[in-house]
Amino acid sequence: MLPPVLIISMCIVAIEVVVGFMGNGFITAVNSINWIKSKKISAADMILIFLSTSRFILQVTVMMYIHSLYFTDVFKLASVYKAFGAVWMFVNHASLWFSTWLYVLYCAKIINVTQWLFLQIKLRITGMVPQLLLGSLVVSSVTSLPFLWTTPSTYLCSSTGNCRENSTVHISDWDSSHLYILLLYFAGCFFPLVLSVVTSALLITSLCKHTKNMQCYVDSFRDSLIDVHLTVIKSIISFLILYLSSFAAQILLTLSTSQSQDAVKVAVSLVVAGAYPSIHSVILIIVNSKLKLALRMFCQHFKCHLESV
Repeated sequence: MLPPVLIISMCIVAIEVVVGFMGNGFITAVNSINWIKSKKISAADMILIFLSTSRFILQVTVMMYIHSLYFTDVFKLASVYKAFGAVWMFVNHASLWFSTWLYVLYCAKIINVTQWLFLQIKLRITGMVPQLLLGSLVVSSVTSLPFLWTTPSTYLCSSTGNCRENSTVHISDWDSSHLYILLLYFAGCFFPLVLSVVTSALLITSLCKHTKNMQCYVDSFRDSLIDVHLTVIKSIISFLILYLSSFAAQILLTLSTSQSQDAVKVAVSLVVAGAYPSIHSVILIIVNSKLKLALRMFCQHFKCHLESV
């Protein structure tokens, strides 16, 4: 019998996953339909399709992880454990890269720069998006495939590849496999996180300069540009907060087992880790005018359909 706190946490995670499925599915559907209709796609929409698809897969892995922890023995096979870990790490790193490139693209479009390097990035980044997305997939593969060569110590496996039921490693035990997994995780997250922080710093600096330069003027253009700055800054900061919280929670889950005595820690970690891809998909819809308009139209159509029934 599972502790009540774990049952509650799994119910919350299930709600988060449903919200994430709907949000990411909506983003993918809207941008894909627009792509098919117009036969062309913007750089931002292309990134959003890759991002929402990777988030969808990421949430599938979250559900599989919870199911394997508490309801099935299949993950006690070392080969399955390794394959699942590699897939989870790949989509995690890939979605982080896609989010980073989305905000870099927004930053390049918004800020005014005079330095040659930043100006070249501003002029070329739209055409570079397909290469950046492909490169992100390659880098994510490089940082996740080594997981296949790790030796899982969450369960002590026999020579046949089946893990023994009565031998588990406590959550607090640090060994070479835990360190190896964490190093892979850090390696895939470090550069996109640094790039996201730099992007947010550039946006804040640009906003401060723009506000200072426009203090003598009062017009709608200034207000709209400031609003754009603030919207993107709020979005990227909320993304960083959500991801870093999820980052810490996923590390705890990596070092945890369902037999961990601290059920509250595992339960909270599950909820926090599951919140990131769901809440951020909602934020992306809110800050994107095209997605927000499509959602409003969908809600109106759904409301009219209900009234006609």
